[in-house]
Amino acid sequence: MQPLVIKVGGALLDSVDEKAHLFQTISALVKQDIAVVLVHGGGCLVDDWIEAMGFTNEKLDGLRVTPKSQINIVAGALAGAANKLLVATAKQHDVNAVGLSLCDGGLVSTEYVDERLGQVGRCGVGEPALLNSLLSQGYTPLIGSIADDGQGNLLNVNADQAAQVIAQLIGGKLILLSDVPGVLDGNKDLIDELSPKYAEQLITQGVIVGGMKVKVNTAFNTAKALQDSIVIASWQQPQDLMAFAAGKTCGTLIKPEQK
Repeated sequence: MQPLVIKVGGALLDSVDEKAHLFQTISALVKQDIAVVLVHGGGCLVDDWIEAMGFTNEKLDGLRVTPKSQINIVAGALAGAANKLLVATAKQHDVNAVGLSLCDGGLVSTEYVDERLGQVGRCGVGEPALLNSLLSQGYTPLIGSIADDGQGNLLNVNADQAAQVIAQLIGGKLILLSDVPGVLDGNKDLIDELSPKYAEQLITQGVIVGGMKVKVNTAFNTAKALQDSIVIASWQQPQDLMAFAAGKTCGTLIKPEQK
């Protein structure tokens, strides 16, 4: 059965109940022989750590500006504390989790995005051997979005884009979870299915901005690369995962453009 790649945002870390519900759902999926890989961010935790160290949080086009002076803080929050908090919660709910980062096992290749962003990378498909081995043995990998440049330097990678690459790497179905039920229109109503044309219109109008703009662009890129539908939904409704895994609709559906 096709693996399920789930991306969650850092806001999940602040909710004990929602973390519990998510991993209870993942446990149920694994028991149905659906392999799961979770890719996570940790923006709220990173914000707190950056401020605690006396630095200022800054974003450019929805991506975190990460100077060399801050990359160790970001890596410690994402690949360290956030990752291990999720592993610990997974264990509570009978999920046999393994904590990883994008640095491990040659999972991805990387390149720098923009010098204005500092230590921020974009990743590409690497080697699937590590993930395939873990999945075949019944483990659930939890991957923090910290990579490296191959020269000994750490890179901060947008977790949505990282999840896209992991889905491509193992041929998985991708669902992007956030703290909203999906993509919302100008009236804050859920859009059941989003076309590239309508998405561009909403971006131009300033309705889709910041992190959601990155998420939507990632979803369209992934749908095109995998020639498979992508869903943007809410981690506050873990039943959406069960529906998605069963081939039903939830959240906002992003379909690949027809060739």
